[in-house]
Amino acid sequence: MHDDHDGAAAPPVAADPVRRRLSAEVWIILGLSLGQSAVYALVRLYVRLTAEVPLAQQTATLNPTRAERPYLDLTYQLLAIGFALVPVALALYLLSANGRSAVRRIGLDGARPARDLGVGLGLAALIGLPGIGLYLVGRTLGLNVQINASGLDAYWWTVPVLVFSALQNALLEEVVAVAYLVERLGEMRWSAPAMVAASALLRGSYHLYQGPGMAAGNVVMGLLLGWYYLRRRRVMPLVVAHTTLDVVAFVGYSLLPDGWLQGLGVA
Repeated sequence: MHDDHDGAAAPPVAADPVRRRLSAEVWIILGLSLGQSAVYALVRLYVRLTAEVPLAQQTATLNPTRAERPYLDLTYQLLAIGFALVPVALALYLLSANGRSAVRRIGLDGARPARDLGVGLGLAALIGLPGIGLYLVGRTLGLNVQINASGLDAYWWTVPVLVFSALQNALLEEVVAVAYLVERLGEMRWSAPAMVAASALLRGSYHLYQGPGMAAGNVVMGLLLGWYYLRRRRVMPLVVAHTTLDVVAFVGYSLLPDGWLQGLGVA
């Protein structure tokens, strides 16, 4: 028994009305966040696959500029980051409905900073290095679009906004797609493999706009992270890993010379 659960016993089997209510809650949370993104990603993949330009010659920009005037662009960037975190707050609120601390329940607290940082950086290395190879293979096979990790102009606030964007992505995906989803599916008495698979498939689905290859890679990543959370019940290392990967991708893209980016097939 992990101490993150305060030694509490497993919850009793949910009665049918409770299970239906939890199921509705999950669909609502996903509809407000990553499930909505998955639907849009599926439509965007269809548009890409039916376009005259081959998939491998198309581009996906992850952090586009939102206004021509710099101060308005910054305003829109910060608003987008802030509102994207509302589903995270809602998920934490719902997980704390029984009076327990949601951040302690899912291991989003600072109880083990050194260990969480070490494990998170290790997971980032484990995922990131093969991920680059998978991306390049997918580009060669025509299964991925070209990724433009940052469409922002070079302003004084560009790097901080990219870091905040990376943290927002990590919190949204790891808290909602892993911790919240696993906790709720567990209360509905899903099996461990089914919970991990559902989390991983959700992760892959909202990356479909990047191409089938990247979606498949994210499913593999989701299986690893879901398995880790199920065993440890700590989402903080996952947030560290995801933030690290995105910071390296976003900030590295904005700082590397164009010639290097072209050599990597990302520009």
